[in-house]
Amino acid sequence: MCTSRKIIWSLLVLSVLEMGLGVSSIALGAVGISRAHAGHKTQQGDASPVWSGVCFLICGLCGMLCAKKRTGLVMILFSACCICGLIGGILNFQFVRALVKRPNSVHSLHLATMSLACLGISSCTLSTWLTCRLASSEQQRMFLEREHSLHHSHEMAEKEVLDNSSNGIPQITFNGRSASP
Repeated sequence: MCTSRKIIWSLLVLSVLEMGLGVSSIALGAVGISRAHAGHKTQQGDASPVWSGVCFLICGLCGMLCAKKRTGLVMILFSACCICGLIGGILNFQFVRALVKRPNSVHSLHLATMSLACLGISSCTLSTWLTCRLASSEQQRMFLEREHSLHHSHEMAEKEVLDNSSNGIPQITFNGRSASP
């Protein structure tokens, strides 16, 4: 079974990977847009690598935040960002696939962009799964802490009753009133 520490480290590694994929996708998108301006009129899909890169970058930043602060709201935010990154990556892949059919397209640039989109989609999927595992682990940890706290407070209440009694003999209570032995 994976420990919470391993999940957090895996999440950090994936978040750094997503940020790198985001920056790379933005850079490839900028190159694609500049080539599109030079060769022909820009079309729908020329800027899709930039937008999916932004989604991957935001997803990576939220992943870093989620690894640092493991609250429920941050985990929900990160899961939502992962889903947005997943959708952005899929749309990017579809738009770039349509761009490849143009006669003057640069196949190596489009292949690199589609590869980054596939890696980003995989990374977002794994991050979403890891976030669910982390949430489950945190829920279990909080349950154990609460159980330990309740057990400890129960022991302290028993100790108080023994301390309040005379000579270590517990007092007898009748209808909420204590009677001395």
